[in-house]
Amino acid sequence: MDNKKQLIALALCGLVGVAQAGEKEELLKLRNTTTNLIKELVKQGILTDKVADEMIKKAEADAETQAAQQVAQKPVDAPEQGEIRVPYVPEFVKDEIRQQVRTELRADVVHDVMQEAKTQKWGVPDALPEWISRFKLSGDLRLRSQNDFMAADNAKTYYLNFQNINNQGGTTAAGINGFLNTTHDRQRFRERLRLAVDAKITDGLKAGVRLATGNQPDPVSTNQTLANNGSQYQFNLDRAYLKYDAVNDEGFKWLTLSGGRIANPFYTGGAEFTGGSELVWDTDLSFEGFAATARHRLGGSEGIHDKSDDARSVFATVGAFPQGNSSRAESAFSSTDQWLFGGQLGVDWGFQNQDALKSAVAYYDYENIKAKPNQNTPPTCNTNSAKNTLSAPSWMPFGNTPSIICYDNANVFPQLYGLASDFKIVNASFTYDMARFAPHHVTVSADYAKNVGFNSKSVAQLAQSQVKDQTNAWQVRVDVGWPKIDHAGQWGVFTAYKHVERDAVLAAYTDSDFHLGGTNAKGWVIGANYGLMKNVWATGRWLSTDVITGPRYGNDVLQLDLNTRF
Repeated sequence: MDNKKQLIALALCGLVGVAQAGEKEELLKLRNTTTNLIKELVKQGILTDKVADEMIKKAEADAETQAAQQVAQKPVDAPEQGEIRVPYVPEFVKDEIRQQVRTELRADVVHDVMQEAKTQKWGVPDALPEWISRFKLSGDLRLRSQNDFMAADNAKTYYLNFQNINNQGGTTAAGINGFLNTTHDRQRFRERLRLAVDAKITDGLKAGVRLATGNQPDPVSTNQTLANNGSQYQFNLDRAYLKYDAVNDEGFKWLTLSGGRIANPFYTGGAEFTGGSELVWDTDLSFEGFAATARHRLGGSEGIHDKSDDARSVFATVGAFPQGNSSRAESAFSSTDQWLFGGQLGVDWGFQNQDALKSAVAYYDYENIKAKPNQNTPPTCNTNSAKNTLSAPSWMPFGNTPSIICYDNANVFPQLYGLASDFKIVNASFTYDMARFAPHHVTVSADYAKNVGFNSKSVAQLAQSQVKDQTNAWQVRVDVGWPKIDHAGQWGVFTAYKHVERDAVLAAYTDSDFHLGGTNAKGWVIGANYGLMKNVWATGRWLSTDVITGPRYGNDVLQLDLNTRF
């Protein structure tokens, strides 16, 4: 009987040993499988690095908590007198501890050596001076084929080209060029080159300069049309600014200040890769003036969304930008100067599944932008004061209600045009980015603008006719595909419908491609992007638009682009 009991005891001990060995093997397999799965999800773009790290850290923390609870709950017999107990540490745990110590020690040593090598420029012949490392050079180059197709039943020689009339000295001098082309199709090859230099001045403060091709008077296009008989392209100073970012101890950027000729400081909605909605502001537009953005992180935002600067945060932006036509005259600051003042309040909300919502409401107030007609008799331009001629905009595309500022010497034909309406625009933007199909995203965006500064009586007086209230603009858009295209095989498709009434937004600053620029237009946009190789992708867009009010003026635009980034 005793021998039988001894055999049973030995068998149980063997089973326990086998169970421990099997448990160790299964735990190691489970750990390695889970870790590799998370890394693969990051590689495929389904999870971000930050979310993966948070998942691993949380799992380790939960495991430690559960182990501590099991130890605390297990009863421990008090040792007998003279008894010494030595804690047992399994060999596989010892192996893991050794491996972890080696890994952490190796990482620390490598980090220290790399920092020393970077500081002392090891292995770099004639090491470059320190100041060069503070400069960053970047840019992009785009080649475009553009076809403009005019509707067969468009009105002929009806819509005036106010930009040509103002530039050429009146309707008589402009002749046939004083009318928009509404009948002849056009094919152009175009190019855009932008070259940027960013310089770090000190922690948080940098200076930026960007050069770009394009037509200098046009504020919303950096395209250069090919066919210049060998003459050189215009290369303009597109941006020149100082920018300061204040960061708290947690790395959160809570304040941004910028001044000079800067990028658009306001959130405009739409997918990030596209540059945002162009309902109010064309993406090529640079702002001259000063802007500030303050951000406040909301509770529980850490680790939710991969954009740590603004995950679950509210933000507010204000800006002041002098306007006017400095190319015609230079005048001292006064109460009649033209200004744009803007303010925006918004929220950025990230979700656990990596979806993201961003929305904002803005108010843009233009001061002294209306035309000031010549009050002299006769109201010819050569007797007009500089004060009045300065009210003519430097860029006046199709759409906004015009007002005659002054006439030619015969006092018969208009020579200079301006704007009949004030512009005080309320703008609401909304974007929802669905990441549940990652790495492919579905982004839905909507944008609405209303010019609350339109006054029917004032506009009728300046336009010398009754003008209906056409002051609403809106757009809806859907993007499907990779959120950013910078590698071969990545793709994205999009479609949008846009409706921009005559005096809803300032025609000079809205989308320069939709209906070939300006306002008083509605229609569809469809397109696709496809990655050809790293930092090279192709884009195709079809824009089909028509006029909202007035005789028929419809056009279709086909754009085929080859884009590069460096």
